[in-house]
Amino acid sequence: MSTAIASDTHNPATLLDTFLGPTPMWYKKAVIAALVLNIPAFFILGPLVTSWIILFEFIFTLAMALKCFPLQPGGLLAIQVLALGLTDTYHVYEEVLHGLPVILLVVFMVAAVHFLREMLFKFINKVLLGIRSRVIMNFATVVVVSVLSAFLDALTILAILIALTTTFYLVYERVITKVGHEPGLPSDDSHIEESHLEDLEAFRGYLRGLLMHGAVATAIGGVSTLVGEPENIVIGSHTGWDFVTFFLINAPATMPTLVSGFIMCLLLEKIRPFGKFFGYGNELPEDVRTVLADEDARIQESETDRDRLVIKIQVVVFLIMVIALSLHLAEVGLIGLGIIILASSMLGETDEHSIGKAFVEGLPFASLLVVFFAIVAMINDQQMFTPVMEWVLSLDGRMQVFMVFVTNGALSAISDNVFVATIYMDQISPLLEAGVLSRELYEAQSVAVVMGTGIPSMSTPNGQAAFLFLLMSGIAPKIRLGYVTMVFMALPYFIITSITAGIVMYNWL
Repeated sequence: MSTAIASDTHNPATLLDTFLGPTPMWYKKAVIAALVLNIPAFFILGPLVTSWIILFEFIFTLAMALKCFPLQPGGLLAIQVLALGLTDTYHVYEEVLHGLPVILLVVFMVAAVHFLREMLFKFINKVLLGIRSRVIMNFATVVVVSVLSAFLDALTILAILIALTTTFYLVYERVITKVGHEPGLPSDDSHIEESHLEDLEAFRGYLRGLLMHGAVATAIGGVSTLVGEPENIVIGSHTGWDFVTFFLINAPATMPTLVSGFIMCLLLEKIRPFGKFFGYGNELPEDVRTVLADEDARIQESETDRDRLVIKIQVVVFLIMVIALSLHLAEVGLIGLGIIILASSMLGETDEHSIGKAFVEGLPFASLLVVFFAIVAMINDQQMFTPVMEWVLSLDGRMQVFMVFVTNGALSAISDNVFVATIYMDQISPLLEAGVLSRELYEAQSVAVVMGTGIPSMSTPNGQAAFLFLLMSGIAPKIRLGYVTMVFMALPYFIITSITAGIVMYNWL
């Protein structure tokens, strides 16, 4: 004890030690340096240049998500944005109101999935153990997720996939953990038996591939319909397209893009060296399959009448959720809250601490979204994207439509695709009303906004809410899925789908 006291005396804790906790020291210093240097940059370079600097600093905090959850470093940048007057709290609140449907979705729908976990695990475990072919499993995932994302909600579908893969991982981790040890930090494998480390790495690779295939599928499927992505609703409200009209007008662009995504999935999984280069093509290790099969057998053997009743209740509630989502009876988040109430009531989970566990996964990300909207408010107030949009709209005909697609993709990749779609549609809709744009050119530009905000934005995790949610999920650090890894794994999909969509948009008129 005396030695420990002496050690504390010789090495007193400093503010730098407590700042951002166990984050690497170099990253702590980088955050502090950015916050300090932004102040002279504001006075010397001006608000617009400083805003661009802060935007890329914020993206850097997302890229470092495995080192430190971005809420703290990104939040400090957001507070500095307000302190420097680059935006104000009123405009932040406005952006939060615009993004409220997404926030409600993250808070309530993600929590709703928690109350369906037993049924979902049992079903998907059967599928995972029943389909031994890696190619069929991943291709089926892409097809099913893309179709569901078109009619339900992309983020909800990915949240279900994340919940399932997390359960699979935790089941295997529990089995291979050393006796007397508990899992520590997600980046630490000291609790794992050495004989299982190789299989664990292969399993992580398998789950990374499955999740990235699923994440991309939400993008290529969600872009196809009015309700598939939040920005599509914004575009549809400007153009007056209903569900069927939206699908038919955009189909010449969305369907070839969807097919190109399916083809890329097959190429990544069938051509092993090609897939391995981008992080795909990992087999499910036989030992892992055995562990999951044993867990499935254990659950079946110990299953009681109450357990079977729980599964039946969850199936009914899940079907209600699917019907409500497909008919869009309310905002997705409100449907999620209704599912929480139904499921917890029927399952008898009435303790607030038990219910609180369901919100653990979603609330940190919801907080980060609010911080993100503060950065979006800065982009809006400083009109950072306005010069690009004005230049694009000064072009003629075919090139204008093509560049609307390109610039929407580029801006959505570093910002929020709903925000970008809103600004673009606010720019071109008055031109239609004034008679400057023909209806044909207006609809062509609107399709370009749909494709630009929906497809090239998958190139970065911050370009798609579903991708960002995956990056910030609890499973990401466990399977070593960081920002750069996501960018690299999405790259082949980004290239083939963007080229396909780009060719279609260039030849639209």
